[in-house]
Amino acid sequence: MSSLLVKRLLGFFLILTVLTVLYVLRYERPDETAFLHNERRSPIISVAAVVCGQRVDEALTMIKSVLIFNIPKYPLKIILVAEESLKRRLHETLSVWRQTCRDCFTFQVHSLSFPVEKAETWKTLFKPCAAQRLFLPTLLHDEDSILYLDTDTLLLSPVSEVWEHFTKFNSSQLAALTPEHEDKNVGWYNRFARHPFYGPMGVNSGVMLMNLTRMRSFKWEEQILPLYTEYRLKITWGDQDLINILFFYHPDKLYIMPCQYNYRPDHCMYLSVCNASDGIRILHGNRGYFHSNKQPIFNIIFKAIESYKLEDNSYENLILPLEKEILINDSILTSNCGKVSKQFLIRAKSTLVQSSKYN
Repeated sequence: MSSLLVKRLLGFFLILTVLTVLYVLRYERPDETAFLHNERRSPIISVAAVVCGQRVDEALTMIKSVLIFNIPKYPLKIILVAEESLKRRLHETLSVWRQTCRDCFTFQVHSLSFPVEKAETWKTLFKPCAAQRLFLPTLLHDEDSILYLDTDTLLLSPVSEVWEHFTKFNSSQLAALTPEHEDKNVGWYNRFARHPFYGPMGVNSGVMLMNLTRMRSFKWEEQILPLYTEYRLKITWGDQDLINILFFYHPDKLYIMPCQYNYRPDHCMYLSVCNASDGIRILHGNRGYFHSNKQPIFNIIFKAIESYKLEDNSYENLILPLEKEILINDSILTSNCGKVSKQFLIRAKSTLVQSSKYN
């Protein structure tokens, strides 16, 4: 065989090998960047929540805050997973809101879905249906990425700002959370947990960016189920503990967001331990703080958004009255969280001032 023919054959096989590798990289691997913003068009922002028991009003108020702060207007999808008895009211309310805002969002309402084995155990773990989030990668099999929010959270900034953190993931990260605490002296996990947890003080799961495509590739459920079997007698906070345990073993899979994206009473009720000088992005009234007067500013903000009508001017009818109430309410001004009250509305106000709703 001539040397020229040998060179041609080697060249042919080299080209074939390169094309094969490129094909595998393009079509056989999971799409690691599917969640990233496409610079040629706006992303669809998908917000998901689980609604059970007495949480309907709370969930609807959370969704209303997302609609208020969908600025600038991105295509928005609301995904709810709910008990059967609640689905009709959720569907009816969201349908009315769609008409009010001229189809500014789409929505889906799904039934609960747990693994058949131990379904009742999962449903009641910690608090009703909270563990459903652990199984969203399977239930929402057609979704690439979601922003999961507990029902006791409120957006106080553009939803696109938290969604933007997806673009900061590296190639291995599949979820984003915030730290459970900022101060080791009052941290729960580092002082009391009887199981492994992420980082020095654990993470809070009330606000969670989830790249479902990557989670499915990681076989998320297959990772979670044996952890429950092993640690079920040692966990206190249910699904959040399981998430902490998983990321203890796989810390490279987690991206950490700053505390202002999951601002809780713990950040201000003793000392101010979250630097949110440029504004709180997402407010989390966990442990019932939206419905009590322990730190009144949480309750007042929740009530204001709950009673706000979407057809009204959000700056004049929401932010201005809230600012006035905070300034004259003695119970707020004398509370520890009230001492940092400027942080609560600074981003909300600047967002709505700049929005077309006000201009």
